[in-house]
Parts: sequence; structure tokens; C-alpha cells
Amino acid sequence: MAAAINIEEARFNMIQQQIRTWDVLDPDVLALLNVVKREDFVPAAYRELAFADLDIPLKNDARPGQTLFAPRVEARLLQELAVKNTDKALEIGAGSGHLTALLAARADFVYSVEIDPELVDLARRNLKQAGIANVSIDLGDASRGWNLYTPYDVIVVSGSLPVLPEALLRQLKIGGRLWVVVGEAPLMQARLIERSDENTFSSKNLYETALPPLVNAQRPEKFVF
Repeated sequence: MAAAINIEEARFNMIQQQIRTWDVLDPDVLALLNVVKREDFVPAAYRELAFADLDIPLKNDARPGQTLFAPRVEARLLQELAVKNTDKALEIGAGSGHLTALLAARADFVYSVEIDPELVDLARRNLKQAGIANVSIDLGDASRGWNLYTPYDVIVVSGSLPVLPEALLRQLKIGGRLWVVVGEAPLMQARLIERSDENTFSSKNLYETALPPLVNAQRPEKFVF
């Protein structure tokens, strides 16, 4: 019983000290963090760090980027995307399935694509145990988008993109929103991009950050002299 009380205290402190102080004040987002249990998506070795303000490795031999986002990052992107219950979402990089679960709690359906077979299995297992059914986890490379279920109302990219592919933007519905980290170290920006019509996209810089690139992410062309 004491352990459960400690977990709830840690969750409360996470919301109050990390998330609310990072300008995440949407009551629906804050309530959701109490419903989707973060600790159930964290590897056993890191369970005590489930509510810490850090990215958590998902595999013993994890490559850079094979992590669970820090809580404030997930909460902020949920607030910025304003996911609705009619939205069809694409998540590029399933990880442990935690962000997938958060998106699924608000969206109509989430299509998640993961390039690592072990993480595909992990995400599927965690989501099944959590009783979340309005998701699919595909094995594949979605570094330039995922045509299978286009177009999407919401796209979330869980690794950085040195170059933002035009094909990914074109997979947004009109009115759709994309959360992505663009650039290369040391200049990376988390952005919210919205598609207002066939050929018009607006971009809002949210904050500076550092995030490893997606596997097979498109790179800038290098000048040859």
C-alpha cells in the first residue's frame, strides 16, 4: 500500500513541479497524466525514475533516441497539438508506447510506426496490457512519412529531423498539425506546423532543444567545392 501512495505522490509532484511550471496548464492534459500510468511503460530497471525530469532508456543497448521522453515534453506537445476525438494521428517512433497511449486517449485512432523490432514488441505489449485498442504499431521506416493511412490530422515525430521532408508535410490534412524537432546540434527547434490550405503551412517555434535524429533521417546536402 505504501508503494502505491508513493507512486501517486511522485505523479502529483511531477505534474506540479515539472509540467505546470513549463506552461502546461490545459486541464485535460493534466488530467490525462493521471489516467495513463507512465510507470507501466518504463522498463523495470528504471521504474523508480518513471517520474523524473529526464529521458529514460528503453533498451540496455539503446541507441541515442531510443528513450521515453521526459514528462514535460510529452505534456507540452499534447497541449500544443490540441488533439481531438475525431483526429487520426501518425506517431513516428513508438518507443515504449507511452506517448502512443496518451495520443490514443484523445484521438480517434493512432497509427504508430517504429523501425526497431524490439520496440515494436515492447509497445504492442504495453498497450495491450493497458487495454488500449485504438492504435496500431507497424514495423517500418517513417523518416519521410508513412503513406499507408494518409492524410493525418496530427503527426508527431519522436526524433529530430535535420531536414523536414516535403513529403511529410503533404501527409497532413488541411487543418492538420505536426510536432517535430528540426535542425542539427547545436541549433534545434521544437516546432508546431499547421496546414491551412493545399499549399500553405505556418510554423511556430516552441522552444530550443536537443534530440537525436531519426534513423535514416534526411540530411542536408553538402556543398562540394
